[in-house]
Amino acid sequence: MKVQIYSDGSSRGNPGPGGYGTLLRYVDPAGGVHERELSAGYAVTTNNRMELMGVIAGVEALKHPCQLTVYSDSQYVVRAFNDRWIDGWVKRGWKNAQKKPVANDDLWKRLIDALAPHGATFVWVRGHNGHAENERCDALATAAADDASTHQVDKGFLPA
Repeated sequence: MKVQIYSDGSSRGNPGPGGYGTLLRYVDPAGGVHERELSAGYAVTTNNRMELMGVIAGVEALKHPCQLTVYSDSQYVVRAFNDRWIDGWVKRGWKNAQKKPVANDDLWKRLIDALAPHGATFVWVRGHNGHAENERCDALATAAADDASTHQVDKGFLPA
């Protein structure tokens, strides 16, 4: 099954209130299109952590292995996979072969674990340029950041 995940993070300061928005879309065998929006807020965090959480929320909501296409406006997330950072500095835990720990190591490990049963392609959505799904995710993320409380996080999105 093919699934599209759109994600976005929002931050209010660094650190400050932040939130993420995620949209999952899949087509069932009968051709029906299904969508689920997820969002959550955190009181103190950074934008990069929110971007990672947006993708993690989408992937962790899947019950069964899928072929994923992940759309994000974060080069930080997309380049980690497309430029092989994930196999280099992220998995090693040291950035650029320096004695400097990788930022957000806990979330990178969580994302790697969540992606393990799936095939995934990461696509950079550049700067809110008319992608309606990304705009929806941005609106969810902004609302979550402004609210700074937990909103909706559903588990088990796909049917058996």
